[in-house]
Amino acid sequence: MLKRTITAVCAMIIFIPVCYFSGTVIFPVAMAIASLIAAYEMTGCTGVRKKLSVSIPSCIFGALLPLIPWFTEGDTIKYSFSCFIIYLIVLFTTLVFSKGKLDYTLVASCFMGVLYASMSFMCIVLLREAGAYLYLLVFVGPWVSDIFAYLCGRLFGKHKLIPEVSPKKTVEGSVGGIIFTAIAFVVYGIIIKTYFNASAVANPIAMALAGAVTSVIAQIGDLTASAIKRRFDIKDYGRIFPGHGGVMDRFDSVLLTAPVLYIISTIPYVAEKML
Repeated sequence: MLKRTITAVCAMIIFIPVCYFSGTVIFPVAMAIASLIAAYEMTGCTGVRKKLSVSIPSCIFGALLPLIPWFTEGDTIKYSFSCFIIYLIVLFTTLVFSKGKLDYTLVASCFMGVLYASMSFMCIVLLREAGAYLYLLVFVGPWVSDIFAYLCGRLFGKHKLIPEVSPKKTVEGSVGGIIFTAIAFVVYGIIIKTYFNASAVANPIAMALAGAVTSVIAQIGDLTASAIKRRFDIKDYGRIFPGHGGVMDRFDSVLLTAPVLYIISTIPYVAEKML
């Protein structure tokens, strides 16, 4: 417990300055580094790390994608799709010339994992470009959901949620996470509006609904990460955060949340009510 607490404090010491300078290149670079580490962890999880023709392109793609929104000035989709196609071609070429020595299933699993992580970190950068306060919900939502799902599960948990994937998670914990995340979003909106004069984050009903949806998506992301670990029989994706695991472990619920919140932010009516 002490190790986890110390790690969390150290992580926050790094995280807060990154958010403070989120309007500069520091933020996309930080997301690119996190994405690179996540890609590296996925190559290890899927057992292809020693296959350099797979692991090197995977890490390059992982690091590159979150940088694209900052450096392409509105051409994010074009350049992201181009990188995706190049990455796919490299992997296909590697598989063809491996003459059967590479397992297609493992390479495909690595590809999906790297694509998932890197696109999610890119969406966080896109959300920051969409608004100075919106992107923080990507972190606030999942972490509040995780904390209160755990606490509610410990206090009231009686019914297992999906024991085949995560034996400790309960229905009561899940519901608690949803409720408290909805409340956290409303409180966040009020704080931003009151103290930062941001009329954009203003509609309590929309914020509560967004919080509830975020919690559900965050829990699905968490369970997905757990299912992948069970499939490949690993305890943690990495060791960069002592007591917490790797980037994929620490950001498992954040990764699926980021694309969903980005999609919500692109829907004019919803964005107008929520932002």
